[in-house]
Amino acid sequence: MPRQDLEYPNESFSTVNRYSTRAQYALKTIHEIVNTCPILHVSFNTPDSPFPATLPMIGHMGSFDSPSADVGDVQDLYLHGYVSSRIINLARAASDGKGLPMTIAASHVDGIVLALTPNSHSLNYRSALLFGHALPVTDPAEKLYAMQLITDGLVPSRWVHTRVPPNAAEMQSTAVLRVRVATGSAKIRTGGPHDERGDVGDAALRARVWTGVVPVWQTLGEPVPGSYNELGAVPAYLEEHRRGRNEEAQRVAEEAAREEVQVASGKKGE
Repeated sequence: MPRQDLEYPNESFSTVNRYSTRAQYALKTIHEIVNTCPILHVSFNTPDSPFPATLPMIGHMGSFDSPSADVGDVQDLYLHGYVSSRIINLARAASDGKGLPMTIAASHVDGIVLALTPNSHSLNYRSALLFGHALPVTDPAEKLYAMQLITDGLVPSRWVHTRVPPNAAEMQSTAVLRVRVATGSAKIRTGGPHDERGDVGDAALRARVWTGVVPVWQTLGEPVPGSYNELGAVPAYLEEHRRGRNEEAQRVAEEAAREEVQVASGKKGE
């Protein structure tokens, strides 16, 4: 039997309205964007400010109850933080039992889209939003699971190639938030410039303005040894990840740029 992709439910606050054809709600798509984003921006309300707070944090999707769950399955988001930070304290003090409400944003830029007119310029991108409630992880086993998940999310197999498990002081100073995801959405743009038909029909304009896409991707550079590093060569697991991640990022950006150019009548290239 073919597997049916799971999707997050559409809510008024999570539904993509503008350019809705670019919206995706599949768990697999959203989770992959989140897991490959090195920095997540977490927004939440605080009682002492009229403005929402936003923090850059690291995190990863996972399921402690089902560790082998696929990225397209229902999962929680684990976030790493300091034990006495504001966001941890607010989550700990949540009185409704559900946790601290928050919105998590992840985004990748895959290309700069250059069109005939400034208003039709755009970016190729993959963006995702998750909406959920966060509570601190109190079970030591789940906390260790989440810490390894987040560490290996940055560099696969890094956890086992370090001094583990963390000692008592490290465990006490580190906090992990588990975000029970209520819903989420993604918005993705690929392809070339989408200019007005009138501009595309202007031969003189086309003759003097270059149009197309400059692919953009994040590159993991050559590792720089630390001041007390004594290993002569970069470990294979690190070099394999670096090369594989760079190749995949380049492939995604170039494929997004090569998609067939569409001419949008009366629409700008958001």
